[in-house]
Amino acid sequence: MSHVHETVEEQSPGMPALGEPVPGLVAIFSCGTPLFIPIPIAEGPVELGRMTTEGAFLDDERVSRRHVRVEAARERFRVTDLGSRNGTYVDGERVEGSITLEGPRVLRMGRSLLLFVTDVRPFERLAVSVRKDIVIGPRLAQVWARITRAAQLGTTLLVTGASGTGKELAARHFHASSHRSDGPFVAVNCAAIPGGLAERLLFGARKGAYSGAMNDAEGYAQAANGGTLFLDEVGELELSVQPKLLRLLENGEVTPLGAARPQRVDIRVVAATLKDLRSEAAAGRFREDLFFRLGQPEVRLPALRERLEELPWLMQAELSRIMPELKAHALLVEACALRVWPGNLRELAHELRQAAQNAIAAGRSIVEATDLEPSAGAALGRESVTSPETPSAIKPTDEQILEVLKREGGNVSRAARALGMHRNQLRRWLTRRGADPLTLGSSLPDTELE
Repeated sequence: MSHVHETVEEQSPGMPALGEPVPGLVAIFSCGTPLFIPIPIAEGPVELGRMTTEGAFLDDERVSRRHVRVEAARERFRVTDLGSRNGTYVDGERVEGSITLEGPRVLRMGRSLLLFVTDVRPFERLAVSVRKDIVIGPRLAQVWARITRAAQLGTTLLVTGASGTGKELAARHFHASSHRSDGPFVAVNCAAIPGGLAERLLFGARKGAYSGAMNDAEGYAQAANGGTLFLDEVGELELSVQPKLLRLLENGEVTPLGAARPQRVDIRVVAATLKDLRSEAAAGRFREDLFFRLGQPEVRLPALRERLEELPWLMQAELSRIMPELKAHALLVEACALRVWPGNLRELAHELRQAAQNAIAAGRSIVEATDLEPSAGAALGRESVTSPETPSAIKPTDEQILEVLKREGGNVSRAARALGMHRNQLRRWLTRRGADPLTLGSSLPDTELE
């Protein structure tokens, strides 16, 4: 998925949240086609179906004329099936009559999918678009604007986030948005620099500076002169070299190995890391002065599961690159939306390629959920099980369950999704142990709307 953009999420000062949140739904997929249609649930219930105002966009013959009613209060949603012909599903489970949930993720009706959102207003202001094979959703659009401002007004940017979330893409956007976009973009993986060679590779060397140095050699900093130097995994950079990087940031000067005088360079620096640099600096593993010079502004790249509105577009882009005729089945999109994806878009791309091969081998142009490997998108470090209620087919340990429940404030639905479990499976785990979510956080298990 190298040509599909990965979202950057950050609170944007240009997009303030005014007033109370407005819960709602966002239609993201219907009959093999990605969609982006926000539906606010501001006052009273909303009915969806082929003949309702809110549901008129769904050209899905498997959706009934009056299919489902959805209402919301705070972070809870009540879903009522209106006697639909093909059923209503929430997070893969069929709704019998009415069900009330806290923090549900996906609503499926027919071959159409909608996301539950606790505040639909950002989705009403911005949409999902595809520009030059880059998927740009509401969160990405807001933060891309911030990266643009940083590139035009500053000289550094720190990009953080989990593996596979697109740090180099953010760095390239910074470079393209700067006044030096015509200059070079030089990417360096600091974690891959052999021990003892960082200074020579980054800042160059003069002839005779070391055994075998037959000629002057420029470093990555000199190669990026007039453009942008991207330091990926900057937290892995040798401590002995960090003072020279600080001097580069503060004075625009580097001293090649073996040189008597510093050399001027005119570059912007984007750094990226998986680590918490503040904690690394506090522990003495990263220079504090370099952290304070390099650490602002900072942009965090969110995990794939935090921006599901882009998922169908990303999936379609990847499948189209494999074979233009390939399409995703609604159940495949739903399955991907319910998994954890610790490897984020990098993992998603790999697993979709495998699923596409399975579909092609079966003579199909529709990639189905059964083409996806059971372990795809599963959390790491857990033993496989065969329970059909476990979306990721992975069984967490008791310690992991307790840790996630505490982190999610006792919210059963959110904890179950993070663990790759079904919420009923997690409730049974709590019942067997006589555990009360209130002792772990502030939220009760799902209850009826007041």
